[in-house]
Formats: sequence, C-alpha cells, structure tokens
Amino acid sequence: MKNTDITYLALYPDGHNEKVTLGELLNKGGAAGKIYIDTTHANSVAKIFHNKEHSDTNRKKLEAMLQNRPNIPTIPYKGKEYIQIAWPTALLEDEEGFCVGYLMPLIDTKEAISLDHIIQKAVRRKLGLSERYVDRVFAAYNITSVVAALHACGHYIVDLKPSNVSIYKNTMLVAMFDCDGFSIKGENNARYPAEYVSEEYIYPEGMQQTCQQMGEEQDKFALAVIIFKLLNEGIHPFSGTPRKNENMLSIQERITKYHYAYSIWPDTYQAPHPYSIHDYFDKNTMNMFERAFTKGNERPSALEWQTQLEYILKHLKQCKKNIDHSYFTPKGCGLCMIAEKFKANIDNYKKQQETEKETLRGVKIKELTIENLQKINLKNLKIAKQAQYGSYLFIAAFILLFASLFKIVAPFKQQLQDAGVFIRLLLLFICITTVSSTIKYLPKIVPLKNQNLFSMLYIFALACLIIAFLSVNGLPLEIFKPLP
Repeated sequence: MKNTDITYLALYPDGHNEKVTLGELLNKGGAAGKIYIDTTHANSVAKIFHNKEHSDTNRKKLEAMLQNRPNIPTIPYKGKEYIQIAWPTALLEDEEGFCVGYLMPLIDTKEAISLDHIIQKAVRRKLGLSERYVDRVFAAYNITSVVAALHACGHYIVDLKPSNVSIYKNTMLVAMFDCDGFSIKGENNARYPAEYVSEEYIYPEGMQQTCQQMGEEQDKFALAVIIFKLLNEGIHPFSGTPRKNENMLSIQERITKYHYAYSIWPDTYQAPHPYSIHDYFDKNTMNMFERAFTKGNERPSALEWQTQLEYILKHLKQCKKNIDHSYFTPKGCGLCMIAEKFKANIDNYKKQQETEKETLRGVKIKELTIENLQKINLKNLKIAKQAQYGSYLFIAAFILLFASLFKIVAPFKQQLQDAGVFIRLLLLFICITTVSSTIKYLPKIVPLKNQNLFSMLYIFALACLIIAFLSVNGLPLEIFKPLP
C-alpha cells in the first residue's frame, strides 16, 4: 500500500524542522497507531496515531521523550547496526498543527523475535533458535541494561512482559518497540503515565493500583519474573505444583498472596515445578529472587540485576556432556539434571503404558479366554463365600463372648470389690471405649452391608458389660429372670 501523498512536518529536539513524506504502510500497529516507511530518511519509520483526540497529551509526552532520551546505544556487530530501542527522533504535525505521531528508527522485524520464543524450549526447537543457555543469560543481561537505562531517566515500561520485548535472534540484543506506551518523566517532575499492564506480571501491591499509578516497583517485579523464566527454562516463579487440588489459584492470584514456590522457606500453597533448576542457582541470585518475590523486602533494581547477570556471564562454565548447557555453581549442570529426570519419567511412563496394555485389572489380556474368566469368577465367588462364613463365625464368637461375660468375671469378683469402686468404674469405661472402637472398625473387617447389625451388636455388648458390672457389685442376677 502506498501513501506517497502524505506529508507531515517533523519537529526535532534541537529546534529545527523539516517536511517528511510517508511511503509504504508496514503494519497496522497496535491500539495506538499505524507504522509507515519514512521516504525522506533511510532506516526511519513513522508511527501515526489512529485519531487526533489526544493530540495535546501526545505532544507533551513526545516532547518529554525527545528531551529526556535514555542512553541506549545502537550496537555494531559483524557489519550490522542493531538498534535496541525505537525511541522517538522527531514529533510529527499535520497542516492544522495537530500532533499526529512521531518518527523513530527502523528495526528489522525479520531479525527480531518475541522474547516468548526465546524462553520456551518447544518454540526454540520449532523455529531453529539457539539452545545455548549462555544466550538466554545474555538476553537477560541485555534486557536489564535497557531497563536500567530507562530507569536512570525516570522512565518506566510498566507493561513489561516477554511478548512486549523483542530480541535479535542472532545476537540476543534487545529490540524495544512502542515506547510511547511507557510511563514517561517530563520536566518539573511531570509524569505521563502508561495505559496498559498485564496479569501474571503485576506486582502484589499493584493489584490495589491502576496502571497509571505504577512505576519502578512494577518494572522491578516484572523484570525479575522475566529473568527467572530465562534462567529457569520458562518456569514462572509463581507457578508450581499445588499441594492440594482444591481452590486452584491463577498465577496472578498466587502473586497477590505471595505464593513464591522457590523461596528459601517452603510455600504453603505449592511446591516447586518438578523440572525447575533453581537449586543450581548461586546464592546471591537466589537471594535477589527472594527479595523480588517475598513480602517485606526491597526489590533489586534493574542496575543490581545488570551487575549480577554480568557476574554470572563471567563465571559460566560450559557443560562437558552437552555443549549447549552451562552452569555457574559447584553443584554442576542443572540442565543435565532435568534432562535425565525427564528421560527417566518418560521411560517409566512407557513401561506403565506397556504394562497396562498387557493387563486388565491385574490379569494378563492374553489369558482372558472364556475358560479362564469362568475360573476367575468361580474363584472370586469362593473367596466371597469364605469371607461371609468367616463373618458369621466372628459375629457368633462376639455374641458368645459378651453373653458369658458376667460368668467370665465371676471368679475375679472379690478382687474387683477389694480394688474399690473407682477401679471398677475405670475398667468399665475402658471396656466401653474398646467396644466402641471395635464396632467402629468392624465394617472394614466384616464384609456385611447391613449397618443396623453393627448398631445392634454395639447395644448388645453395652448391655452385657452393664450386667457384668452389676454382678461384680453384688446385684443379684435373679432380677433379670422373667416374671412368673
């Protein structure tokens, strides 16, 4: 699509201005505006806002961005220039004097890909991206350096998440777009807030705020989440294995309740992901994550993370088993550990599946002939009958025992009387408690479905105990004989 007739006035931060003509529409952009080629300048594009309703606000924010530019340099590498951030270079006006957009450097979107693609192993393999662990650490370092430079100027990204960060796939350098959506610091402490923020990256205290109120704390939290995911094979620090299946919480709900699964102290809601390598992080890195994700601590700044990741890069050791793996503690290679664990789990699953295919309810499928099934049914019927007869014998013995209880205790009548009434009452209490416990567990021992029978046995046993107690205390048993 061509738009060669569209001309705007470009206003630069040094005070000069010039007319620029827009060419091909590169893409329709996001919610804010469309992207066009700047035919007046090489390697430059224009972002044109969808409407002019916020012209004055957009102008003030862009002027603040032009006057307070972060120190994020273009990086030359192997004959190419890698632009790390599409920061505005000039404000664009139309003929009526409305602020309609801005110019910015052209970033080659064919070279830059979403950070999400770097984080997820399955996507890396599908797209043929680097599997080297050191590259992901380097990507984390480059992201922190960009965020630190923005924070040094008082600017905040706010909606910081992997899908909003692009990475040059061959260098792991950052390519940051849509900077006009950041929270921008202007003159005299003026603030031009961000408009968007995304769940799963909102810091706990931020759930009581609007994204317009968010600033550095939001960036510090979201940055720590991204670093954790890059160092830990895409695992979110607030995802894990819930200890109970009830009351499943979303990631953002877990964040709000500080359910950090990889803390020094075990989390009450969830255990760590089974394939996490956090135990192989160095102590200082773990302490920084602890500060970022647990309550009551000062979160590490982007500059602190930049220093720590630079230290990690300098001390990374290449794994001898796998050239893509690296590690930075004496514990060894965490990536090898999870690879071996994953393989073992897959092997166990395959064996289980093979066993399940060979058997049905514990019986080998090849043995499930009509004759064998008849034999199994006869065997099960025989076992059921034996259990039923055994139940009848048990109940008969139970009744006989308690029916003759008063005669069993008769030889010990004098000793029980000499022991005193307290001892006799204590023995009665112990017997009643024992009977109660026995009756409670009888259904597990005796395979009878009639619950009324167990209640009757309990009442019968209590009656026999009372009769035995009365006989020990000298009450004549003749009172239980029927009247003439």
